Amino acid sequence: MRQEDQKILQVLIDNGELGMVEYHPRIREVHERNNARIKEIIEQHGWPGIALVGKEGAESAWLIVQHAVLDTAFMESCLALLGAAVRNRDAEGWHFAYLQDRVLTMSGRPQIYGTQHNVDENGTVFPLPIENPSEIDDLRREMGLGTLAEATRRLQERENTIRSNRGV
Repeated sequence: MRQEDQKILQVLIDNGELGMVEYHPRIREVHERNNARIKEIIEQHGWPGIALVGKEGAESAWLIVQHAVLDTAFMESCLALLGAAVRNRDAEGWHFAYLQDRVLTMSGRPQIYGTQHNVDENGTVFPLPIENPSEIDDLRREMGLGTLAEATRRLQERENTIRSNRGV
């Protein structure tokens, strides 16, 4: 599921199609299929943590849930499961940080860890509103993340590549 998600995403980037429509139908189709399957897995086994599916499998489960933007209630319900897995060292802290911020920003609230960014009309990447900006890098470090400036720079480089592929 993760490989298909990332493959389609890369194809859309390479073809300059990412960002041309609000939610590209090709990636939406993948997300819908993956959402249905990850729900079945979680219902049957609980959170697919490292002990159950290995480190790569746990990261894949997080990514699939992170991309479950069609069902924010489901994403939010996974926060408790993922949080427990992190406390039990059965998942990475940064997985929780990204999912928490995604759920918060999708509901119009400020994020905690600064993982969610947007792009303005000039192609400049910027973090969405942050609850406690003065504490952001400490909070990020606690979750195994680099600084906000590093993350923003990395995302800006990716955006530059996407815009270049679109001929912008």
